[in-house]
Amino acid sequence: MDKQTFWQLIETARADTAADPAAEGEAGRDADGDADRDAVARRAAELLAARPEAEMLAAQQVLWDLLAESYRSPLWAAAYMINGGCSDDGFDYFRGWLLTQGREVFDAALADPDSLAEHPAVREAAAEGLELEGEEALSIAWTAYENATGRALPSDSFTIGYPPLDPAWDFDFDDEAELAARLPRLSALFGDA
Repeated sequence: MDKQTFWQLIETARADTAADPAAEGEAGRDADGDADRDAVARRAAELLAARPEAEMLAAQQVLWDLLAESYRSPLWAAAYMINGGCSDDGFDYFRGWLLTQGREVFDAALADPDSLAEHPAVREAAAEGLELEGEEALSIAWTAYENATGRALPSDSFTIGYPPLDPAWDFDFDDEAELAARLPRLSALFGDA
């Protein structure tokens, strides 16, 4: 499994979840109005569990590669602003949410984290004071492998190495003026939060 195949899996899970309101919350949406990212993660795990074991193992590496690719200070600053704070684990969960949004949103957020200000779920989170997290997305391959084989995913089947964070973004994310200068659209949404 490569990144393109992984993203196709996510898109299929998103489409299946959107087509099946029973797979989502009662109203077909989370409280924040976003498609239920846990339902997307569960559906992606179901789809992955139907694939060969080698693909499930490879999917875990692809997921970790995407998490490493998205381990960037500007995105962390955006997550901090959106969620009203963002610990290490919180940043992982935010990136899990981002994965469930699909490749287009993911790539746009990496290229320009301030572009998230246009995402409907982010706009609703600003209006309602909600957090965007998708912890379940981080275990898509683990869940698929366990469901398909009855065994835990071997810990030696993947590696992760986060790149160093950008020192140009090494400032206190509580500095509203600095965030406003760097993420003006998000600041306009969350500046008074």
